[in-house]
Amino acid sequence: MSNKSPPPRPAPRLYLATPVVDDHASLLAELPGLLASADVAAVLLRLKETDQRTMISRIKALAPPVQKAGAALLIEGHAELVARGGADGAHLASLAALEEAAPSLKPDRIAGVGGLETRHDSMSAGELGADYVLFGEPDEKGQRPSSQAIAERLDWWAELFEPPCVGFAMSLEEAHEFAASGADFVLVGEFIWADPRGPKAALIEIDAAIRKAYATALAGQDTAGRKPAGREHG
Repeated sequence: MSNKSPPPRPAPRLYLATPVVDDHASLLAELPGLLASADVAAVLLRLKETDQRTMISRIKALAPPVQKAGAALLIEGHAELVARGGADGAHLASLAALEEAAPSLKPDRIAGVGGLETRHDSMSAGELGADYVLFGEPDEKGQRPSSQAIAERLDWWAELFEPPCVGFAMSLEEAHEFAASGADFVLVGEFIWADPRGPKAALIEIDAAIRKAYATALAGQDTAGRKPAGREHG
């Protein structure tokens, strides 16, 4: 009877949040090159509030290039538009929103959730069937925990729970830190699009940083004689 260590957790992957989309033409032109340049697992589409017909048409335009690249397209809020637009799921901003939307999304589509202020909230999200939990996004006033606090929450979740955890990174340094702390996905958004070199260069740099953080963390665990965290993700 062998006493094998569990396999190491998979390398973290990128989760790309779009700018707030009003006219989707420029994003549509840019997305294929961006998604080909780095290991992007999912795209979070942030739609400008307008009539449902317009929002659905924007989802329908953007879903094919994202899905063709092997990534999932999630809609920020608006769970009611996911199926009608051909998206893969929705990101909900609170436990209440998750509870309301889960019946219409599960089991065929993804239901991710943020706005989890406490560990109890996070565990409640898991019990409600969240496909991932997001830590570190700013609240309505633009406030967020310190990067250290976010990293600690990611580490706690990664050690104990099965659903994937996502770290909301607002800089290259945070992306590196969260990947090292056990994040399965690193969400990047505004600072990517604002990079003077362009979003593609920024995304490539972030992708390299989280891979390096993962490799370093894995090597450190092996050197210390501890078992790397091994979890399967559905």
